[in-house]
Amino acid sequence: MHDRRIQSNKLFLANWAKAADTTAFMRVPGLPYRIAMLLGLLAVISGLSARVSAQTSPSAASDPGQGPQPTEAKPDTSDIDMPDPKIERKDELRGQQTKRILWVIPNYRAVSADTYLAPQSFKEKFWLATQDSFDYSAFIYEGMIAGIAMAGKSEPSFGQGASGYGLYYAHVFADGTIENYLVEAIVPTIAREDPRYYTLGHGGFFKRSGYALSRLVVTRTDSGRSTFNFSEFVGAGAGAGISNLYYPPPSNPWVKTYQRWGSQIAQDGLANLAKEFWPDINRVIFHNKY
Repeated sequence: MHDRRIQSNKLFLANWAKAADTTAFMRVPGLPYRIAMLLGLLAVISGLSARVSAQTSPSAASDPGQGPQPTEAKPDTSDIDMPDPKIERKDELRGQQTKRILWVIPNYRAVSADTYLAPQSFKEKFWLATQDSFDYSAFIYEGMIAGIAMAGKSEPSFGQGASGYGLYYAHVFADGTIENYLVEAIVPTIAREDPRYYTLGHGGFFKRSGYALSRLVVTRTDSGRSTFNFSEFVGAGAGAGISNLYYPPPSNPWVKTYQRWGSQIAQDGLANLAKEFWPDINRVIFHNKY
């Protein structure tokens, strides 16, 4: 066995020695096969290298046969007319309420169009009534109502002049304050109603006016359902009845009570109209500056 291995190795070396002779090349057992495999492997490696180079080179980007298509470049939109952001802002502010109307009148109860808020606690409702009652504009507004009442001599016993105006002013201010706390805090808490005004903000003038006035009769519960506005009618009626305690006793107290009751509801109706259309006035005339 050992002699055979030695002879085999000698024969292998002899064949490699003859490999330089081109006439003897084809006679070397297995050598052409080995060279062919080597050349094939080199060809495969060369092809793979060329493929990788083609994928990473700029020229291959335009040749779909050299590899996967590159990511499409985003189009240049610098020359395309885009919507004016100011116009979009105006659309967003349609029905947008502000804290005051005409920079003076408190507007804390108004809620912007298409807005739904969480229920208020008693503390929040009480604070809402306090803001409406003791805002600086409330003193001006009640002073105007007192002047109208004195001009119409609604309470002849008050007299005229500064002293008479003082009596009118004190009684009118008490009427408004009591009505605010009853309509905005006390009765809404008992009836679980939302005393805020939710702006409609869309539709024609008559539709929105009808909606604003209908809020005297219909309101929302704390859970968001529609219900009869007990806060408005019961609160305003209770306030008118309480006012009999500090007004001079007339010959027919029921007439005065109904007059004050109706007057408070009418004022709240006008306030609803002002709340509904104030966003439009602010947007069209004042360009949403206030």
